[in-house]
Amino acid sequence: MTQRQLGEYLGMEPNLASARMTQYEKGQHAPNFQLLRRLSEALDVPIPYLFCEDETVAELILELDKLSPTERQKLLEQLKARKTSDDD
Repeated sequence: MTQRQLGEYLGMEPNLASARMTQYEKGQHAPNFQLLRRLSEALDVPIPYLFCEDETVAELILELDKLSPTERQKLLEQLKARKTSDDD
């Protein structure tokens, strides 16, 4: 999908879509939350993924998004327990 196609999919005017998406990508403009939500849906990624600068953290977010709420809670508890045992 090109930037123009993505912009149009998000509801932008066809003649402005590519330029606007480039501005978002370069940090010249910041999209509002509604646009971020639509962008995450279009790209099939969770919203926090869009803010990741670290590739490993981005991958973790994608994997966490695949887990059920129960599985996430269990993993969180395991991570917290690991941290506590490392402090001893």
